[in-house]
Amino acid sequence: MDDPSSASNKRKRGRKPKVSPPSPDRSSPSAVAAPAPVPVARRGRKPRRHEDPADADAARPPSPLRRRVLNTVANGGDAVAEAGPASWDEVVRVVPCMDAVVKVFCVHTEPNFSLPWQRKRQYSSSSSGFIISGRRVLTNAHSVEHYTQVKLKKRGSDTKYLATVLAIGTECDIALLTVNDDEFWEGVSPVEFGTLPALQDAVTVVGYPIGGDTISVTSGVVSRIEILSYVHGSTELLGLQIDAAINSGNSGGPAFNDRGKCVGIAFQSLKHEDAENIGYVIPTPVITHFIEDYKNSGGYTGFPILGVEWQKMENPDLRKAMGMKPDQKGVRVRRVEPTAPESGCLQPSDIILSFDGVDIANDGTVPFRHGERIGFSYLVSQKYTGEKALVKVLRDSKVHEFKIRLATHKRLVAAHVKGRPPSYYIVAGFVFAAVSVPYLRSEYGKDYEYDAPVKLLVKHLHAMAESPDEQLVVVSQVLVSDINIGYEEIVNTQVLAFNGQPVKNLKNLATMVENCKDEFLKFDLEYDQIVVLETKTAKSATQDILTTHCIPSAMSDDLKA
Repeated sequence: MDDPSSASNKRKRGRKPKVSPPSPDRSSPSAVAAPAPVPVARRGRKPRRHEDPADADAARPPSPLRRRVLNTVANGGDAVAEAGPASWDEVVRVVPCMDAVVKVFCVHTEPNFSLPWQRKRQYSSSSSGFIISGRRVLTNAHSVEHYTQVKLKKRGSDTKYLATVLAIGTECDIALLTVNDDEFWEGVSPVEFGTLPALQDAVTVVGYPIGGDTISVTSGVVSRIEILSYVHGSTELLGLQIDAAINSGNSGGPAFNDRGKCVGIAFQSLKHEDAENIGYVIPTPVITHFIEDYKNSGGYTGFPILGVEWQKMENPDLRKAMGMKPDQKGVRVRRVEPTAPESGCLQPSDIILSFDGVDIANDGTVPFRHGERIGFSYLVSQKYTGEKALVKVLRDSKVHEFKIRLATHKRLVAAHVKGRPPSYYIVAGFVFAAVSVPYLRSEYGKDYEYDAPVKLLVKHLHAMAESPDEQLVVVSQVLVSDINIGYEEIVNTQVLAFNGQPVKNLKNLATMVENCKDEFLKFDLEYDQIVVLETKTAKSATQDILTTHCIPSAMSDDLKA
């Protein structure tokens, strides 16, 4: 069929529409027009060729996607010329990588952070994944978060196979699965990984999005390569921005280049009234880091960070005041994480000049590829937890070099609980909990950054843990009883001290309360509030309150150990 949008099909001045000749694709031998009778030319115009309907498909130039499909072969994706048009049955045979894309079915049972002694109602979801070497399957971490059961179904199969989750990388949003049934792996070639694509390179995203049950293919180009914010991981890593549609269900599906090699994993998209077709892909350097981390350590250890906050040095007066020479560039250290290994050598107002021999510019970027620059955190994320890096700093106009052991980030307000049930402690109806991002989301919804109390948000965004086990402990709610009259309105208020002793974490608070022999229990809260309860009465009333609210225990299992 001819393209109805072509100019030759528009009616002009009442004349019959003329059929335009096809423009053969010079890159594909199959796009050659069949010979046809030549009509008599009129008014000096060139004679037009007419297509026979049977030859229309052969004569029409193939679409970019079909051209890539026709030029992809089973031996690794090298482009070859095929004689004549291929039917869709032939297409299936020449694209084995499609058969490696699987549909992921997961049953989730999320913890209830607002009522931490129980879980929410289970729900099901579907997403995408793909088979790699070593009898492994890759998908997104958020696709199997809080899983109770995971099943995989191959393309064209009616069987769902039980899967085992080997590792979940929350920061990079990647999960590694396997299937014990040998039948699952029969007749499937694993996906091979390609190199990091360049801008404007074509990509094809394959998966099982909403809108149907069969496999779906969308195509586009790489429009941006930079450090991206990973929504699920609450971190920043290298990412690709593409203009191919990534919808719900596409998560975990591979993105292929023109050679049929995987260059990334689809994982999120931008939904905004001013933006269209903006999708994001986890690139191969991040995927390779995750896989190698699992191979070397037998589990996921995370992406290390340089535990500092830094400031750009683009202002010439600032550089001069810090004692920098005209040929020196770098960034200024604002704060150092007390729990990070860097706290033993780096200091505020140090100027970081280079990381592992790569000079850092005044805006915090380093050379990436030809004509491109990227944030120097990319160099840090390429390292593995426990590895050492050489950091060159300028301090008091003198250059110092330090070998720093890299570690993962320890946040005061944890971004993830990583599959663990939430901790809680109850006494006299007061429910104490440790604040985390899932807790804030449970209490205030997806827009918790706007609706949560300002003091909690400030600590979430800016506070640093002074010790590895420090937590932000709050009175989550008060289960009303005669013992706590007058305290009912205390909600999500931080606990600063108990009987004059600072509260380090939830377990520390529970231990102090359980071992208290004083006459009163006194809790010092923020905003200069205090809660005072008689010790003997408070502890005896706790069991009745638990029974009333069908709570099995006064504390979570992790606090009992």
